[in-house]
Amino acid sequence: MSEKEQGRLPMAINERPTSDFLAIIVVENQNTAMTVGEIKNALHERGFGILMAIASIPICLPVPVPPGYTTVFSIPLFIFSTQMVLGMRAPWLPAWIEKKSIPRSVLEKIVAAITPWLKKLENRMHPRMTYITVHTWERIIGIFSFVFALSISLPLPLTNFPPGCGILIMSLGLLNRDGFMILIGMLIGTIGIGITMIVLVMIWMGMSFSLFY
Repeated sequence: MSEKEQGRLPMAINERPTSDFLAIIVVENQNTAMTVGEIKNALHERGFGILMAIASIPICLPVPVPPGYTTVFSIPLFIFSTQMVLGMRAPWLPAWIEKKSIPRSVLEKIVAAITPWLKKLENRMHPRMTYITVHTWERIIGIFSFVFALSISLPLPLTNFPPGCGILIMSLGLLNRDGFMILIGMLIGTIGIGITMIVLVMIWMGMSFSLFY
């Protein structure tokens, strides 16, 4: 194999769709568990885009969740979105989070559950509006994601799914250099913020949570 061909191999791997990239990480992992730090390091230069996508995926799954579930997942969204707004080139996580381990069986189940949804989104994406640099998009996405994470952190009915989907679509749009889909994600998340405001007003007016179930 020529040096030129060898130089192309890493690029081909890095340019794989996010759904394939996540599957590769799990398949190549020979341990019974992976730490959050190991997952972050395995993502290479995909950085913020794929970490934001991973953090928002559990919020987007259409399954019943216990109270406080979305609040927990809003923490990494706050961390990453703040770093994006500050213009950091690579994501940073506190040591105590990086040391947290996730069983391989759990990772396999998560990847299997989200892959069909990710592929549907990825099939609709291609480079658009690339005149806006990736670093600029990261700052813009960071601002919107921080606001959306505020909504996600609130333990209120009907308020978590749209902002979570907005962050997921923005993140995938960033990974695929699709500015149009980033804007779509911003719109979906903003609609979610509107729903949150409506719910908060209703609660302020004395309406019961039971009305939403």
